[in-house]
Amino acid sequence: MARPRSLVSPLLSGVFCQCDTLGGAAHTHEAHPSPLSADPCGGLLCGGPEQERRLHILFQVLDVNKDGAICVNDLAEGLKRLGVHRTELELKKIVKAGDKDQDGQLDFEEFVHYLRDHEKKLRLVFRSLDKKNDGRIDVQEIMQSLRDLGVNISEQQAEKILKRMDKNGTMTIDWNEWRDYHLLHPADNIPEIILYWKHSTIFDVGENLLVPDEFTVEEKQTGMWWRHLVAGGGAGAVSRTCTAPLDRLKVIMQVHASRSNSMSMAGGFAQMLREGGYRSLWRGNGINVIKIAPESAIKFMAYEQIKRFIGSDQEILGIRERLVAGSLAGVIAQSSIYPMEVLKTRMALRNTGQYQGMLDCGKKIMLKEGMSAFYKGYVPNMLGIIPYAGIDLAVYETLKNAWLSRYATSSADPGVFVLLACGTISSTCGQLASYPLALVRTRMQAQASIEGAPQPTMSSLFKHIIQTEGAIGLYRGLAPNFMKVIPAVSISYVVYENIKRSLGVTSR
Repeated sequence: MARPRSLVSPLLSGVFCQCDTLGGAAHTHEAHPSPLSADPCGGLLCGGPEQERRLHILFQVLDVNKDGAICVNDLAEGLKRLGVHRTELELKKIVKAGDKDQDGQLDFEEFVHYLRDHEKKLRLVFRSLDKKNDGRIDVQEIMQSLRDLGVNISEQQAEKILKRMDKNGTMTIDWNEWRDYHLLHPADNIPEIILYWKHSTIFDVGENLLVPDEFTVEEKQTGMWWRHLVAGGGAGAVSRTCTAPLDRLKVIMQVHASRSNSMSMAGGFAQMLREGGYRSLWRGNGINVIKIAPESAIKFMAYEQIKRFIGSDQEILGIRERLVAGSLAGVIAQSSIYPMEVLKTRMALRNTGQYQGMLDCGKKIMLKEGMSAFYKGYVPNMLGIIPYAGIDLAVYETLKNAWLSRYATSSADPGVFVLLACGTISSTCGQLASYPLALVRTRMQAQASIEGAPQPTMSSLFKHIIQTEGAIGLYRGLAPNFMKVIPAVSISYVVYENIKRSLGVTSR
């Protein structure tokens, strides 16, 4: 929690909306009026000349060197004059958050935009903490909110936190006290939003290429992070098993379907059932489930180490840093378990009696083809991580921010339907972008098993598919792949929530 500081200058707090307090007890005669029950101006002082004048005065005070823009040094000196003290890191975060043209400083327009956005985030968090919806935060609400984040504190500790913000000695915090205490403090990564909008830990669509979720410091310190990962792993195992027939059909269509060998979904299922019976629909699922645990663990550990390596001193990374760290962690994890990916493809494509099991399959590949066979298709697989993770992350963050800005009136909790919809759309977009690389990877893994067959490179295989089948050839098997997304996401979410509760993680 933030440290105690001197009272905020009236000049600073006066910039913000005072409408919320107009419906107070003096006017409504209510015992506990809700200062957030009405928000007629949406944040800053109700428009017009007065708002403009106060914003300009504040901007001029903070623009210490009078060059028409506020840099980090200006902000440090200007806030100090107003009785507000921030660390250099906090000041850099403020400037970075509002600096749209990335010139290292805030002009007047950027400054106003930052204030509006910042005040909206503070309002959102206040409403989420205000469990009783009475416009005040008390000791019990602070304890409950931290408990939801996996942190248990005593009543005395909660009182100490509250007293830092309580200016009038009522042992409750109203909106003005909350806002003034956190005024011009970076609010990029609100822990509650992180809590509600976990993505990759919850959803498993069969391809573990998502950028890892962020965990708050509290979740790491209390061990909640490993419970989330275990719940996510269990959910992935159930989800993959339930959708395994569609996944095997996708692999078969990727390898065998062509312009001359047209294969429908119904025809593919019929072929599988004729060749191996009902149980053959789950070929390759065992190794697909087994690889969840090592891949998730390696990715999480690599992600945390890469965050330290790139020198980030932030608790939570920004979207660009997350993409870089997540993609590198994905490469490390995929490199570590890639032989299992090859085994999964070979087991899915095997004929009845070809292998006695996973170990027999691995042994025969090693004896006949050598160690290099376990890394066929490695390059397209690694290249596919960037478009998959990048587009999934970008689409998910866009949808999340759109929902938060338009519909988050009382809480950062989006509800199950919105969370599932955003996850499904972003994962589908990510898969669509990386699908040609996934198809080439699968064909390279499969063709290595054909004795005497040419072993094409990634570029030559791309060229061959385009020349013989056209661009549509790069999307063979896309239909069963997309058909499994919605059931996979739904199943993994339901199982995740149940395992999480059984592990003692408070439901959100």
